Amino acid sequence: MTTDRDTTTTLPHLKVIYTGGTIGMVQDIETGALKAFQFDYLREHVPELDQLHCTFDIEQCDPPIDSSAITPELWVWLGEMIQREMHEYDGFVILHGTDTMAYTASALSFMLQGLDRPVILTGSQLPIGRLRTDGKENLITAFEIALARRADGSPMIPEVAVYFEDDLYRGNRTLKYSAEHFEAFASPNYPHLAFAGIDIKYSPSAIGFDEPALSQAWRPAFDGHVVVLKLFPGLSASLLDHILHTPDLRGVVLETFGSGNAPTSEAFLSAIKGAVARGITIVNVTQCYSGSVVMGRYETGNVLSQTGVIGGSDMTTESATTKLMYLLAQDLSPEEVAHLMQVSLRGELTI
Repeated sequence: MTTDRDTTTTLPHLKVIYTGGTIGMVQDIETGALKAFQFDYLREHVPELDQLHCTFDIEQCDPPIDSSAITPELWVWLGEMIQREMHEYDGFVILHGTDTMAYTASALSFMLQGLDRPVILTGSQLPIGRLRTDGKENLITAFEIALARRADGSPMIPEVAVYFEDDLYRGNRTLKYSAEHFEAFASPNYPHLAFAGIDIKYSPSAIGFDEPALSQAWRPAFDGHVVVLKLFPGLSASLLDHILHTPDLRGVVLETFGSGNAPTSEAFLSAIKGAVARGITIVNVTQCYSGSVVMGRYETGNVLSQTGVIGGSDMTTESATTKLMYLLAQDLSPEEVAHLMQVSLRGELTI
């Protein structure tokens, strides 16, 4: 880790964490191959950061972790670091690969109870060393957002958020929707927190949420005995039942049709009922790009509700999955998990 802090000044102080991903790659001039960027020399590659009038420390995973190789262990490492160093910094900027950024942002939002400062995740579609990179703009603007303050001096964004190509989104409301456009992320069921044009325009009504009081401090842990299952026409009920009998399975995020609809055949419903009876928590989210699960809207969704499946409202698959993994890792009964999956803990769903 390197530090640029000048303890004789009162400049705001940020923590920059590089986990890996495209933004931290540079192209080897001789071979053309991409290699990990040494963020100890961040200012050499992005000298514009000197104009932001702040100090920052840098920490990076060694070696950097590709986005597709992210694990819950990394979420715990990040969450514990931020929680431990919360009052040492005015904000945190996490540089992360794009493929799983929405999962990490969601996971961190659930871990960081009582968060009162910005945790901004960003990355890029092109390496920061490329001429047309989007990495520089994303990085500089993420810094600006992390430094932004209200008139009373409090942070403008006291939550986990994702900044990418002009838009700042609530972290647990995001999904990656494009592998080739600079506008790689979207928040289909919640408005952006800010838009960066000539000026950065914040949306005060969208920022912040009422965090419910919890009876205990939860462990920074995630239970990986969860599957995501997307329904499709022709899914064999016997195959579904086989999946639901996977040893140690504790939770299922079920991506259903439309507003929460699923087959109503006796074999399909029997498999679902059996899983619920065995204590497996099943959460219903829509596989549509946007919209919400309303399980009583159609008979097919109502029948699914009668089996004990929980409605996931308008949570993204990424948010529902990490939230379920987080709750299952706590000392909670199945009934408490089912209840809390339907409660907005960090603004992840619309009540």
